[in-house]
Amino acid sequence: MHETPEPIHVQRRRIEFVDTDVSGNIHFSRFFVFMETAEHELLRALGTTVHLEDGDRTIGWPRVDARCRYLRPVRFGDEVEIRVFIERQGTKSMTYRFEFFCRGERVAEGEMSSVCCVLGDNGALRAIPIPEEIAGKLRAAASKDGETTQS
Repeated sequence: MHETPEPIHVQRRRIEFVDTDVSGNIHFSRFFVFMETAEHELLRALGTTVHLEDGDRTIGWPRVDARCRYLRPVRFGDEVEIRVFIERQGTKSMTYRFEFFCRGERVAEGEMSSVCCVLGDNGALRAIPIPEEIAGKLRAAASKDGETTQS
C-alpha cells in the first residue's frame, strides 16, 4: 500500500468491551466493522449513502474484496483513529484504503472494494456506472489537499 498525503475522512473510535477478545485486545473482525463504518460516515459527510433510492431504483455497494493487515495490538479503552483514502475510483467500483492509528502509531491497515449496483426486486445485483453526482463528490473529496471530513 502506498502513501497518500492526506486522508479524505478521519474517524475516531474508543475500543469498547464488545470489540475485544478474551485477552482484552481488539478482535480481528472488528477492524472490518470499523472500516465499513468509516466508509458510511465518509459517504454521509458527502451527502450520500451506501443504500440510495434513485428514482425507481435502489443503488447499493456490495463488497467484492476486503483485507486487513494487523501491525500492533489495540486494547480495551484505547482510542483508534481511522483514516480513509480513495485508493482507486473506477467507472463502476471504488477501492478505499484505511490506516488505523493508536497513540500516534500505525496499528493496522486495510482495503475494501465495492461495486456500484442496482438492487433488483428478486435480490439480483447489476453493476452500473457510479452516478455522476456521487462520482463527482468522491473525486472532489480526493482532490482536496489537506481537507478532510471528521467524525
